[in-house]
Amino acid sequence: MNADVVIVGAGPTGLMLAAELRLAGVRPLLLERQPQRRDTPKAGGLGGQILELLRYRGLLERFEAACPGPGLAPRFPFGGVHLDLTQLPDPPLHALPLPQPLLERLLDERTGELGVDVQRGHEVIGVSQDEAAVTVEVRGPDGPYRINARYLVGCDGARSRIRDWAGIGFPGTTYPEVNRLAQVTLPDTVTVLGNGDLDVPGFGTIRAGFTRTDHGLLGVGSSPDSKVVSVYTIEDENTEYDDDVSMTVTELQDSVRRVLGAHLPVAEALRLSRFTFKARQAERYRAGRTLLAGDAAHLFPATGVALNAGMLDAVNLAWKLAADLHGWAPPGLLDTYHGERSQAAARTMLHTRAQVALRRGHDAAAEALREVFSELLTDEQPLRRMGALVSGTDIRYPMPGAGHHPLAGTFAPDLTLHTDQGVTSVAELMPGARPALLDLADRPDLREAARDWRHRVDLHTAKTDDRPADALLIRPDGHIAWAATLDEPADTAAPALREALSGWFGTP
Repeated sequence: MNADVVIVGAGPTGLMLAAELRLAGVRPLLLERQPQRRDTPKAGGLGGQILELLRYRGLLERFEAACPGPGLAPRFPFGGVHLDLTQLPDPPLHALPLPQPLLERLLDERTGELGVDVQRGHEVIGVSQDEAAVTVEVRGPDGPYRINARYLVGCDGARSRIRDWAGIGFPGTTYPEVNRLAQVTLPDTVTVLGNGDLDVPGFGTIRAGFTRTDHGLLGVGSSPDSKVVSVYTIEDENTEYDDDVSMTVTELQDSVRRVLGAHLPVAEALRLSRFTFKARQAERYRAGRTLLAGDAAHLFPATGVALNAGMLDAVNLAWKLAADLHGWAPPGLLDTYHGERSQAAARTMLHTRAQVALRRGHDAAAEALREVFSELLTDEQPLRRMGALVSGTDIRYPMPGAGHHPLAGTFAPDLTLHTDQGVTSVAELMPGARPALLDLADRPDLREAARDWRHRVDLHTAKTDDRPADALLIRPDGHIAWAATLDEPADTAAPALREALSGWFGTP
């Protein structure tokens, strides 16, 4: 059997990668060792920059409609304190309460609509590669077989065998703690007070927010307009748990009892998940014709960031891999995947390791640090900066050359566009994952400079209020590859545009 790309692992990262490759005209083969989709809710939702990308693909409303509960207020745990963005009129960080099994179902439906070949119950048992191809040994329901592929992408999680077979190191730290997170409803015997505290019979009051004891940390959060209560515990343990074995209500209650000494009655569990924290990053995201994405490439010691990072890996990689397979990729394009996404992972690692320092300290100095940090977060500018850091919206990919426009490398803003056909937006130009040159100043010189790339790059002319640049060259992943400054002369703008087009989209 032959394939252009074999993707190993049908979690959110693998499914997103498969869908993006199909949009780019590549037919991947997606292999998953589990015979059925998992029902273990490892993650409880999506947050950060991936939500904007999903909107640019025309998928966000569909995902929002599938959410089982109300939208979440922009309040997020950060290392034992709260990042409360509700005081901002335009929070830089949002979350979608979409449990991972439901997210995978939606992505699975998407790949089905696009015609992706997904083979479940097919386990990769060996990999070898040379300069020309990758050979993948697979054990399927009907016995072993072999696939020859041009590329192999490991989206197979923290214990990635693809990473091991490729000889890629995965250095870092494992922290001796177990985290348990649940969303539950409570019986009538438990009263949720107006300030969010819980009045528990036989115990008394469990405070809203975080309670630290000698035995661990307990977090409780509730909303006045919802009967759902979030419960979170951290305990130091060295136990190795099987990720495929779900946490139970009894396990959660036992953890609350150990940390606080209280029995917490539960009426219904809507989400139960358990996880340990690791800070690890692959030494490289590519070894020959083998690449890594998602948890196979990085693990972060905090909640709420892994899906965002993994799915953005997939979007960054897909169009570059497709360009190589279609034969027009400029030299070094595929290697920018490691350069850009490892930089983004380093930013995520920075704030998640800072959360470790905030939450694991137990002495008076650690309490003082958390108090000072919380005070800083009452001011708008630090709050905005932290929200952008956690969401990943502050990422600016390095662009080759010098003297770039401030927008170059950033995610394209969703400008309102006025065209001859009516009003549209940047987001409405991107569902097909095609690169686009957006002429905002009616520049015939720039359109003429890009004419030879018109089969690879869509050309659009529009007007917008307070235009940030005369033109934007937007990559399929939504990031700006080049921008013309306002009223930039043709003798500098046109050559610079042709250089950017050649550098990102090959020889015309």
